[in-house]
Amino acid sequence: MKRIFIVMVRLLLFFGGFFSGCIPSKPTESVEILPSERLIKKLEANRRKIKNFEGTGNIKISTSGMNNSASFKVVLVKPDSVYINIFGPFGIDLAEALVTSSNFIFYDEIHNVVYKGMNDNNILKKIFKIDITFSEVMDMFVGAVNLTPKLSKEPNNYEIAYDKYILTYLESESERKSKYFIDIRELSITNYQLLDQSDKILAEGDYSKFKFIEELPVPYIIRLVRNNENEKVNIEYKKIEINKNNVKIHLNIPDDAEIIQL
Repeated sequence: MKRIFIVMVRLLLFFGGFFSGCIPSKPTESVEILPSERLIKKLEANRRKIKNFEGTGNIKISTSGMNNSASFKVVLVKPDSVYINIFGPFGIDLAEALVTSSNFIFYDEIHNVVYKGMNDNNILKKIFKIDITFSEVMDMFVGAVNLTPKLSKEPNNYEIAYDKYILTYLESESERKSKYFIDIRELSITNYQLLDQSDKILAEGDYSKFKFIEELPVPYIIRLVRNNENEKVNIEYKKIEINKNNVKIHLNIPDDAEIIQL
């Protein structure tokens, strides 16, 4: 009888643990559930509060023609300046680039050659190895999603799935869907999807390992995928600072560097 009792207790503990594992725990703190209009405005306001950004970490870019990774430092000063420094083994500088909304300077430190010219999407593709616009470069490194076009639109579907807001917008011009997954407590976009009519994911952004910096949630891990273009970008930051005073961007170009005007 004692042995049967022990077996029954063990079974109860097992099934109790099993069922409790299947039921998600409730959020530890009560939160205000926001209507979609207030939610979008809050998210976009947070994005715009970042006036400058500095981060160091690792970046990996994969396309159909290449698969490269490197350590890097990026400095952004909104609205129109992005500086990136690529390091090789042992912290050796390989390249520096300063890109603005109108022009660019790219310094190939290995060959001591400087390339200068007007900025356009072709130049950005040559520098970052992916098809990207200047505003997308700014958002990519910050781990942000631009919601400006959604400020005056109601979502076609708005739901709450436990700890996530899920907003879906039908893009009438392209007949595609934009879908946003937002953490209820941190008010941060954790996943963004662009889908076709059959719900196939064409592009996706995953944002994780958030830390609050000056009361703003900032992701330290960013994963961007464009399935049609076979492009993937993975960014993992080790250190991030935002909204520093007197941020200045400067390229240290030697006097003997060759200058090529494009």
